[in-house]
Amino acid sequence: MGKKIFITNDDGIESDGIARLAKVAKEFGEVWIVAPESQRSAASHSITLRHPIDVHPFSDFPVEGVHAFSCSGTPGDCVRVGTLNIMPEKPDVVLSGINFGYNVASDIQYSATAGAAFEGEFQGYLSIALSEGITGCHEVTDRYLSEILKELFEKPYVPGQIWNVNFPHCRLDECKGILRDRLVSRKAFYVDRYKAVEEFSNGGVSLMVDGIYSPEHEDLTDFGAVLDNYVSVGVVKNLS
Repeated sequence: MGKKIFITNDDGIESDGIARLAKVAKEFGEVWIVAPESQRSAASHSITLRHPIDVHPFSDFPVEGVHAFSCSGTPGDCVRVGTLNIMPEKPDVVLSGINFGYNVASDIQYSATAGAAFEGEFQGYLSIALSEGITGCHEVTDRYLSEILKELFEKPYVPGQIWNVNFPHCRLDECKGILRDRLVSRKAFYVDRYKAVEEFSNGGVSLMVDGIYSPEHEDLTDFGAVLDNYVSVGVVKNLS
């Protein structure tokens, strides 16, 4: 019997990543999608409290045979309204992704891809966040996505944790395989800083994030795995 699969993301309903994820997820069962109507990256686990959330059928979704809806809210909202109001039955698994850009190391705390997966976990479902590098090369993801979903779909639901998968942005012939049980690095992809882009006459200033890339990482971590051209698979625990 096929699984009931719920999918969301933070890059928006029209992103390439969610379409590719839905296409593969269809191999395993019935797919329902509720995703933001626009880009919502770095929204973390935020939800909407002070105004209504609009949800509309999305007939232009490029994968046939799935139930797709756009949502005015955050990725966390998408999981909540999708699993509580849109799906006729509870899902067996919640997927979030495929994100455009890695979600590893301490940057996971800002990630709405991870935040949506944690909302799925909070609602009581096995939840998986999936991300890939930003070069636009999908060879590694295309090779390993179905295999990893099949493996993780058999995992039990464990309160307080999600699975986090990151595909390296290298070519397939450069990928060294899969590293499982990766720890979350305490480092960060970028050292935080801001640059002034405009100064105002009243003494105010307009600032734009301008982080400095930092490849420093610890052994056995998610960050180290993707930098070394491995697929990273591991658990992320909530409130830890």
